[in-house]
Amino acid sequence: MNEVEDAAITVARLLRTQMRVVKDDGALASVTVTGEWQNTDAFKNCDGQVTVGLAESADQKIELTGKTRRRLSTLRVNVWATDAAGAGEAGRLMRGKIVEEVNRVLRQNRSKPNETLYDFFNAGPTTQTHKAYSGTGEASPAAGGWVELSGLQYQQLWYSDDNRCQVSRGGNGEYAAVLLRFQVESRKKAVKKMLLTFEGYGMAPSGNGVAVKVWNHSLSAWQNAQIGGAGGTDETITITLAANLTDYIDVEGYVWLLARTLYASDGATPAVLWCDYACCVVTVNGVTYCDVSGYRNLDRVDVKPFIYRTEFTVKSWFFENIGV
Repeated sequence: MNEVEDAAITVARLLRTQMRVVKDDGALASVTVTGEWQNTDAFKNCDGQVTVGLAESADQKIELTGKTRRRLSTLRVNVWATDAAGAGEAGRLMRGKIVEEVNRVLRQNRSKPNETLYDFFNAGPTTQTHKAYSGTGEASPAAGGWVELSGLQYQQLWYSDDNRCQVSRGGNGEYAAVLLRFQVESRKKAVKKMLLTFEGYGMAPSGNGVAVKVWNHSLSAWQNAQIGGAGGTDETITITLAANLTDYIDVEGYVWLLARTLYASDGATPAVLWCDYACCVVTVNGVTYCDVSGYRNLDRVDVKPFIYRTEFTVKSWFFENIGV
């Protein structure tokens, strides 16, 4: 049976992965999301902080036998900001921007808070979580020969925008391949579904097409092959995993996706793979609904610099069946 993820952990990850706070100069603000409580030292390295903690939990019977139940959690989500030395924007203004972004993320994801999108937005060669490499075939992720993509190639994977990353191989019998690594933050026993997506196409002398596979680290094999991209234009190819998920998430939380041209180069004409976007959507066993009940300002003006604080009350729940 899957583990049930704590509601505060689920909501904290949702905010950490979905919030985009933009400063007046157009740059993204640095906002850290943690469990309770506020950390004054965090203001030295970021523009604001969001903390998430459990305020109360309740269990409701849905029918008389008590088999079907609803587990409700009330969460405290606090936004913190201050007028730090050297900050480009006033703390009160930054607090307001973070509050609006917390509102947006929770409202837009109220029916799917337990889904996390992992993609290559803002990733690059210095990133230590998600990684992308090029190669010539179906070697294991640990094998030599994989070459990490350049900074520009990473940027071409950031969005589904027709700005494609191109990988080419011209040796006889060589495929053009990309190896994509996603790092799942949840405990792997709490994961109940994964949807892996590759958007692109491949071309080679013998024909067009792309083969997409996922690595089973328990069996040391590429599995769940899906074929697409034969039309020579972008196509979205997906792999859905809903069973034996721990076999596809290694001890470091990595999930590996391979995409290669369906056919190889003949030595005269290269095999070319274009990738526009790739992502991994992970659904955990936990809260399936959350929304903002209300919020209030709780500023600290008895200290200097002032600490601007807004506390949200967030309600969440999920249903479960209990065997007798």
